[in-house]
Amino acid sequence: MLNKLHIQNYAIIDEIEINFSSALNIITGETGAGKSILMGALSLILGERADTSALLNNNKKCFIEGCFTVQNKKEVKSFLAANDFDDNQELVLRREIAASGKSRAFINDTPTTLQQLKQLASLLVDLHQQFDTLELGNSNFQREVVDALANHFTTLNNYQTVFYQWQESIKIIAALTEQKNNFNKEADYNKFLLNELDELHLKENELEDLENELQLLSNSEGIKNALNKVYYELKENAATPIVTTLKQLTQQLQSYSNYHKDLQTIIDRLNSAQIELQDIAQETENINNHIGFDEKRIEIINEKLSIGYKLLKKHGVKTTAELLEIQKKIGTKLQAVLEIDDNILAKEKEATELLNKAEKLASTLSQERKKQISVIEEKVNTLLTQVGMPNAKLKITLENIALNNFGKDQIEFLFDANKSNRFEAINKVASGGELSRLMLCIKSLVAQSIDLPTMIFDEIDTGISGEAAKQVGIIMQQLASKRQIICITHQPQIAGKANAHFFVYKEIINDAVKTNIRLLNNDERIVTIAKMLSGEKPSVAALESAKEMMN
Repeated sequence: MLNKLHIQNYAIIDEIEINFSSALNIITGETGAGKSILMGALSLILGERADTSALLNNNKKCFIEGCFTVQNKKEVKSFLAANDFDDNQELVLRREIAASGKSRAFINDTPTTLQQLKQLASLLVDLHQQFDTLELGNSNFQREVVDALANHFTTLNNYQTVFYQWQESIKIIAALTEQKNNFNKEADYNKFLLNELDELHLKENELEDLENELQLLSNSEGIKNALNKVYYELKENAATPIVTTLKQLTQQLQSYSNYHKDLQTIIDRLNSAQIELQDIAQETENINNHIGFDEKRIEIINEKLSIGYKLLKKHGVKTTAELLEIQKKIGTKLQAVLEIDDNILAKEKEATELLNKAEKLASTLSQERKKQISVIEEKVNTLLTQVGMPNAKLKITLENIALNNFGKDQIEFLFDANKSNRFEAINKVASGGELSRLMLCIKSLVAQSIDLPTMIFDEIDTGISGEAAKQVGIIMQQLASKRQIICITHQPQIAGKANAHFFVYKEIINDAVKTNIRLLNNDERIVTIAKMLSGEKPSVAALESAKEMMN
């Protein structure tokens, strides 16, 4: 519940602090005294958008703070835990608006977004203002009322989970079908490209290796001549082969090796050179034996390279590796064409199963709503009689429509104000006062199903008086037995039911008009209610009537 509301520098409020009762809090005051300003300030900590024109003094910030007791409300504690806010014994919601227009929101002194503030506030407070009676004609509001009283939120959540999964599967099927159509358009061309690459039978680095082999074959005659010359000079020269010359030179030096210490080193090096040159001669002969001009092989290589070069140019690449990668990708695309039908069939089966499940849950929701409709009609119509509308009747219709986020039901509230048995849409036939009383009747029923610790009514008594106002006060009093009620009213019959009566008034301070509020004691309440009955100077009879209303 809302324990305390602190407002500073808002509209014509300099600074006020209100400590609310846990039961029925009534706020009264002359028209224009600032009661609606209080609601405007309160709406800011409930997540509404701020307006800098609301600042009383542009030299300092506007400050609105509400302190709540949440006790063991699971939804609030879950929200605080999920969003990493401190879970204190007292919950504090605060809004600050700077002169620049920048607005900041806080939950337990931790900065938060406006959306988070609004989400949390919806778990704490239901704020009903005059224009909210228009919601009665809104189909979503009407459905929410029936669902709240049917109390089947678990079933509804399960349905919505399945419905969203079904919707998602439909989107995936559409995307896969579009993908399949695109694949089919490209399939023939991709097959042609893949066949070209498959027929070439490329291996890793093959084009590069073929280019090297072609260079070798094309220059084979010159290479063989050079190799023959090397071998001839090293081992077969008619005069003296180089290897033989080295051997002779080594032998000549060997006979003198004992006469100089460095000669043996020279001899060893000449031996090494001779051995190395013999190996070179042998390797040259081996290479020469494996090189030969092969015109047929050159023709084969040229043909494969010609096709390879064309494909490199066609696909805009430069290496065999890039061409093989393209071949792999085209193969994957064609494989996907084969697999996509299986994927579509699997998704269609899944979508059918989800649709059947959604239909079943939607039928359960419909049955539970149908059961609740007659109960709602009976209870609301009884309450309408209590609030002075004995001839008024509410009728709720339910029609099947296509599956949507909330099931397959179109719910409509119809109203007959005069026992004419001609039920029409509420907004067409109900007056402002009738709408206010009807909304109160409905909200009083909903309050029994939804654990909202605080309900706020801003002039819900518009258009009523006398016995009807008295009965509205009784309903408010009954609601306040289980939750906190805050109500702005002009009706003395309602004000008389208060557990705490606050009076809003204007005063002039330093030549400026300011709004203030105070909690009335018992005697002040009698006078205030008497003035609401008979005017500024209440009669003895009005004072007696005020006492009677309070009792």
